[in-house]
Amino acid sequence: MSDTTRRFDPFAAVRIPEYRSLLAGRFLFIMGLRMMSTLMGWWIYNLTNAPFAIGIIGLSEVIPAVSFSLYAGHVIDMSEKRRLLLRGVFLYFVAALIFIFLSSKFTSHHLANHWIAICIYAVVFFTGIVRAFTGPVFNVILSSIVPRESLQNATTWSQGAWLSASVTGHATGGFLIAGFGNTGTLITIGCLMVASLIALSRLTLKAPLNEKSDKKTWDSVKEGLRFVIKTKEVLGALSLDLFAVLFGGAVAMVPVYARDILKVGPEGFGLLNGASDIGSIIIVVLLTFLPVRTGQGRKLLFAVAGFGICIITFGLSHVFWLSFSALLIGGMLDGVSVVTRGTIMQLKTPDHMRGRVMSVNSMFINSSNELGQFESGVAARLMGVIPSVVFGGCMTLLVVGITWFKAPALRKMEY
Repeated sequence: MSDTTRRFDPFAAVRIPEYRSLLAGRFLFIMGLRMMSTLMGWWIYNLTNAPFAIGIIGLSEVIPAVSFSLYAGHVIDMSEKRRLLLRGVFLYFVAALIFIFLSSKFTSHHLANHWIAICIYAVVFFTGIVRAFTGPVFNVILSSIVPRESLQNATTWSQGAWLSASVTGHATGGFLIAGFGNTGTLITIGCLMVASLIALSRLTLKAPLNEKSDKKTWDSVKEGLRFVIKTKEVLGALSLDLFAVLFGGAVAMVPVYARDILKVGPEGFGLLNGASDIGSIIIVVLLTFLPVRTGQGRKLLFAVAGFGICIITFGLSHVFWLSFSALLIGGMLDGVSVVTRGTIMQLKTPDHMRGRVMSVNSMFINSSNELGQFESGVAARLMGVIPSVVFGGCMTLLVVGITWFKAPALRKMEY
């Protein structure tokens, strides 16, 4: 197969057996994580009856995730990636076991609700540390499995697997909570972590490219930061997504909308939680076969602006199907951003710096979800749930406007 044919082959990456193992392991792992995050929001809200408490979940995870991200990037570049990844997934399995104990009748009989909530926050804090090391490794390993000419295709498939797992986890989580309760849901999550470990154990060893480096830890960290700051397309895309997700984190308030505003219970909660991811997976499938070939930067900005409008619509809606549709379309637009940003990161990053750069990416992007969750909780407490969601959508539009004029390199970007 010629390079040209391979580059435009929509199945180029998945023809590689090791990549399929990575894809399967990531799918199972992310599905478990999304089920866990769905459960945490519902569980905490029912323990406390306070929207602000939902925001504390995000803060509990984002503090350690951000604090350890830069150091984690250095460790990833200096470590054998397969072993590091397997350790991270195993520690999430341990966290699931602890949550099972906290959800048991024994615990509820011996601990008050507020103490159970505090224990949940403590375990979430622990998973934040683990995530700082585990999250970036998936993207770092990808580039060592797939040839460079197929990286764009591999990134799109990888985002598709992530989003498919996310929507499946969110939706299934709601139904499992309704049918089997918190403990049954957590047992399922533990099984998914074990299945992920089995799939990822099929990967070959991934030796570090910087094994013989004498560079000090802080110098290594600064090298990764300098690369991100100097690569304007990378910095612009990361900054745009950071602030858009920070202010557009309406999904954090879905438990409140499901129970108190739309009154649709845990089944409707699961559907609303999965709506954004359903939209994203639809667009990722389309982009796999019909990739955006020109004007990616400009289209990225339009997509984020449309996302902000969808958040405003969701905030004002009192009709379930309108709320679901707003989140669905918002997810489709967010999918454009996810694929574009992921492709930029893979194509622009040198192999020997992938751990550090992907950790900066993780600090910007992944943590923005938890910061957005916390911001939504604080805003809901200060101005009410509906005004806080509308405010977030308006701020997303403002961020796009500022980026349009202040970051011309991103607006004109093509790859």
